[in-house]
Amino acid sequence: MSPEKMVHMANQIATFFRSQRGDDQAERVAAHLRDYWEPRMREQLKEYVAKGGEQLDALVIEASRQL
Repeated sequence: MSPEKMVHMANQIATFFRSQRGDDQAERVAAHLRDYWEPRMREQLKEYVAKGGEQLDALVIEASRQL
């Protein structure tokens, strides 16, 4: 998947979970990524974050550390 598409998709997930009540949004994002993204996609995200995570929502970056 292109990095741009991955960033867009991940940020959409973060936007959704940010609107939910509670203080566990990062955990919810991580759970969603574990449940719905295949292992290659999760690995790509972790590598992207390790390289700086440009344009990723902070919630996605936090969630990626829980993967």
